[in-house]
Amino acid sequence: MDNLETPPVEAEHGDAEAAAPAGGGAALSGTSAVALGLALAACDSGGGGGGGVVATPGPTPTPTPAPVTAAQASRFLAQATMGATSADIADVQSRGYAGWIAAEFAKPRTTTHWDWLVAKGYNVAANVNGEAGFDNVMWSQLIGAGDQLRQRVGMALLEVLVVGMSGVNLNWRQFAMAAYVDVLMDNAFGNFRMILDKVTTNAAMASFLTFLGNRKANAATGSVPDENYARELMQLFTIGLHRLNMDGSVVTAGGVPVETYTPADVSGLARVFTGLTLDSTDGTTPDRYRRPLIVNANQHETGASTFLGTTVAAGTAGMDAIKQALDTIFAHPNVPPFVSKQLIQRLVTSNPSPGYVGRVSAKFADNGSGVRGDMQAVIRAILLDDEARADPSGTSSGKLREPVMRFTGWARGFGATSPSGNWAVGDTSSPINRLSQAMGRSASVFNFFRPGYTPPNSGFTSGGLVAPEFQITNEISVVGYVNYMQSAVNNGIGDLKSDYAELTAIAADSQALIDRVNLVLAAGQLSAATVAQIKTAVDSSTNTNNRVAIALLLTLAAPEYLAQK
Repeated sequence: MDNLETPPVEAEHGDAEAAAPAGGGAALSGTSAVALGLALAACDSGGGGGGGVVATPGPTPTPTPAPVTAAQASRFLAQATMGATSADIADVQSRGYAGWIAAEFAKPRTTTHWDWLVAKGYNVAANVNGEAGFDNVMWSQLIGAGDQLRQRVGMALLEVLVVGMSGVNLNWRQFAMAAYVDVLMDNAFGNFRMILDKVTTNAAMASFLTFLGNRKANAATGSVPDENYARELMQLFTIGLHRLNMDGSVVTAGGVPVETYTPADVSGLARVFTGLTLDSTDGTTPDRYRRPLIVNANQHETGASTFLGTTVAAGTAGMDAIKQALDTIFAHPNVPPFVSKQLIQRLVTSNPSPGYVGRVSAKFADNGSGVRGDMQAVIRAILLDDEARADPSGTSSGKLREPVMRFTGWARGFGATSPSGNWAVGDTSSPINRLSQAMGRSASVFNFFRPGYTPPNSGFTSGGLVAPEFQITNEISVVGYVNYMQSAVNNGIGDLKSDYAELTAIAADSQALIDRVNLVLAAGQLSAATVAQIKTAVDSSTNTNNRVAIALLLTLAAPEYLAQK
């Protein structure tokens, strides 16, 4: 494909003003300037207009009537997959929302991340101390896998139950991380209680939160068990800091939020997670990282452990103690609203109404058959709720689309493939010239962004709203994203390239071209003003490839694409 005849947007790292389109910023021209203007408009932290995330007032909208339109199907897929394709849109229209979800639940995994790495030969001795292959396998499934609902839910879980590559202090790190992601993928449609079991006995998590080899207290030296996992398991993974009502609102006493746990609870729970270790000392292969941890009885605390109003009796065997602890946490009344709200945030909207949270929490607590933690029931409740399915309007809620999902939206929407089968996109976490995010590479257990983050001094703050993804959004990251996508659209990334045959066939008709791109990427939500801007830019070129590239890049930078509604 011919390159867009515009220079990349330039911004010096650390100099936000260099990225600004006006007021002393870099001089821009042509398509790049339009793209940057559209992208910055979407990231206006003032919280007003331009695709910003706003709350849904008033009563719960009425259900979306059948039949499902193409735009409605595309919007649904933006919530349920890593990106819509024309075939996916038609499939949702044919099956309906519930039918499509049921079909996704029935799909087996084609391959695991672990098996992909082995098949590609990454388990050779040269890779023992590296991470080669991890990004490759992640992109191969995020873009290329057919079980897209599993992919999207798995990534949501990875952003709640966070493990990041850089914090895994093990050899064969790519395999340790692959095993962790596989735990989430394999159990994404199972039960949340099982997820807690699998996460707790996973080597990557144990290394990341420093409880691998955790030892019981030693009175002689004054050492105590590592409390890291016990704290984060409660604070970030299951119950949070404050007691919650089922609708996610905070329980107060005398106007003060009621805490869910105390430092004593953390210390008591930490005693349970002692003695966990790998089941083998053989580091010549990565195989031990795929198997669950075992308990070394000599390192496990044998005394009683008290936390959250319960006590694990003295002398309880290691794995039995862990089971009792996880059962106690899983039964806590905070778990349904705490987990449900975060999953809603990752899939549908940053600011779900209390009613929405309450309805999903109710399904988490009881799937209708007395089962707690049924992930399929929770996923259905999230995606089929009236608040998710109501057509967007000027006051509809939504979320800033995550950078990785902007990229996969393009890649999946227009048939990106890797002919070599290597999917060598690489680490995209740099904000300067990539996406400012890469799945599985969060630098801390707090993810790339916090679920309760609000941009300071913004309309979000005054409106009592949160906008998590704005935590990694600024002038530098916006410029980096536009430049990266310009290169991707024109030249692909490595041998990852899209197939634009569908678009080149209609490129002579600028309106038809824009409408198609608008449908696949933005669920038909581009405003008339944005469409007019893009049409002017497309019509400025007579080159078919350029016209396609302009339509794609400007849509990818448009506020109505960056803000998923």
